[in-house]
Amino acid sequence: MLAKRIIPCLDVKDGKTVKGINFVNFRDAGDPVELGRQYSEKGADELVYLDITASHEGRKTFLDLVKSVAANLNIPFTVGGGINELKDVDKLLNAGADKISINSSAIRNPRLIEEIAGNFGSQVCVTAIDADFMDGKWICFLNGGRIPTDKELFSWAKEAENRGAGEILFTSMAHDGVKTGYANEALAQLSETLTIPIIASGGAGAKEHFKDVFVEGKADAALAASVFHFGEIDIKELKDYLKRENIAVR
Repeated sequence: MLAKRIIPCLDVKDGKTVKGINFVNFRDAGDPVELGRQYSEKGADELVYLDITASHEGRKTFLDLVKSVAANLNIPFTVGGGINELKDVDKLLNAGADKISINSSAIRNPRLIEEIAGNFGSQVCVTAIDADFMDGKWICFLNGGRIPTDKELFSWAKEAENRGAGEILFTSMAHDGVKTGYANEALAQLSETLTIPIIASGGAGAKEHFKDVFVEGKADAALAASVFHFGEIDIKELKDYLKRENIAVR
C-alpha cells in the first residue's frame, strides 16, 4: 500500500497566509514562506499554496512568492489560483513549483486539463473541486466557492481523470474550517469512481479525523490548514499517531 500523505495547505491573500471558515471570515496565519519552511522541517510530505482571490479578482497567481518558496523548501509543492493557460503553468514550473492546481479554469475550459497533461505530464495537473451538498447531490462551485455550476462532483471528477488529471483535490465546502471531520462518505464514493489519487480537504480538527479519512474515506492524502497553522496538531505527533493506528505514512 502506498504511504498516505499529510499536506498542509496555505491559502494566500495579499501576501499573507489566511484561514477562513466555510470559505469566508479569514484571519491571518503568518508568512507563507516561513510557515512552509517550518512544515517541511516537521515532516510534511507536500505543501499546497493557493492564491485564493486570483480567480475572483481576474489576475494571475504569485510568481515571486513561488520563487521564494522554492528557494526555501526541499519538499514538493503545488500552486493554484488564477491559472488559465499553458504559459501560466510554464511560468510556475520554471519558478520552482512541482505541480499546479486548477479549479475554476478547468470547469470553464475542461480542455485545459488535456493541454497541461499533454505538455507537462499528468503528474503536474491537480484538478481541485470545491463542492457542496445541495438538494440531494454534490454541486461544484467556481471562484473560491462563490458561484454554483451545473457540474456534479462525481461525474466532473471522472471527466477530469479521463482528460488527464493526475490527482483530484476535493474540498467539501460545508466541512471547510469547522473541524468536525472530513466528508468521508463522498470521499469513499470518489475513491470507487476514480483510479487516480484523491486528496481530501475540509474538516480536520483532531488526529482521529486523519485516521478516519484514510480508513473510511479511502483518501490517498489529507490536506489541512488551521490545525497546523495555529499549532493545534503537530505533524510529527500526527504521523506517530497514524503509525500506531497501522496507517502507512512516510
